[in-house]
Amino acid sequence: MYDPCMGSGSLLLNAKKYAAEPDYIRYYGQELMTSTYNLARMNMFLHGIVPENQKLRNGDTLDGDWPTDEETDFNMVLMNPPYSANWSAAAGFLQDERFSDYGVLAPKSKADYAFLLHGLYHLKSSGTMAIVLPHGVLFRGAAERKIREKLLRAGNIYAVIGLPANLFYNTSIPTCIIVLKKHRDGRDVLFIDASRKFEKGKKQNAMTDEHIDSVIELYNRRENVEKESFLAEFEDIEKNDFNLNIPRYVDNFEKEKEIDLKALLSDMEQTEKEINRIQGEFVSLMRDLTSSDENINQTLNDLIKMIER
Repeated sequence: MYDPCMGSGSLLLNAKKYAAEPDYIRYYGQELMTSTYNLARMNMFLHGIVPENQKLRNGDTLDGDWPTDEETDFNMVLMNPPYSANWSAAAGFLQDERFSDYGVLAPKSKADYAFLLHGLYHLKSSGTMAIVLPHGVLFRGAAERKIREKLLRAGNIYAVIGLPANLFYNTSIPTCIIVLKKHRDGRDVLFIDASRKFEKGKKQNAMTDEHIDSVIELYNRRENVEKESFLAEFEDIEKNDFNLNIPRYVDNFEKEKEIDLKALLSDMEQTEKEINRIQGEFVSLMRDLTSSDENINQTLNDLIKMIER
């Protein structure tokens, strides 16, 4: 299992919970920040991962490919990279095996597809990759559209899952999971809208086990479910100019309840009657007020006249 942007290693360690043979997993991870890299190493030991099963590296995933001199293909690649990060996008990367098949590079100001292609390059032919990215990668044009089209024509994109907003610590925007396969039969794409599957928190939203299980069930069923999922054929996506924006495929529009105008008018009339009743009682109470000061009495009378207009 490989995470080229491992952070503190929590994504790798969370995946362990879903493994049938967790003791046999070998963890590969790379992290740019030295302090975070050291935290990941500590995290591995705290979770009982023996040294021979962890291969972690402090380095720049995009500028320096790794691993290169040992096993490079993984059964599982998991990534939650920094969103729309800057990178060099130097012309020399067009000769890099990770990117050379696509003819273009991810933009300098948006390295999302650079991270995605790095992960895909290191995936086994029979493996599965999942990467969390902002929704912009689903529909942005120019170089990103060319990369997206190439991935779709090759059948690499297997599923797109829309997540709720404010789910992660590093951003409040809604994100998506793109699931990729290296070689498979077919070029259809499963779209899942999980944007409403969350429990609202004070500072951050959360997906419960029930929400997660429902997404996994939709993923495994891989069929159309009204307002939740849609299995799009390649021809559907091609007609949409390779735009993968989820609302194009999953219609989750909720029709607003029709307003009963008669009932609304009746409520308004009842409210007006109630206002008039309370106003009359208020004026009656004010008439009972007296003062030895003529100025105050005059002010009270003026106020009563203003209310009664």
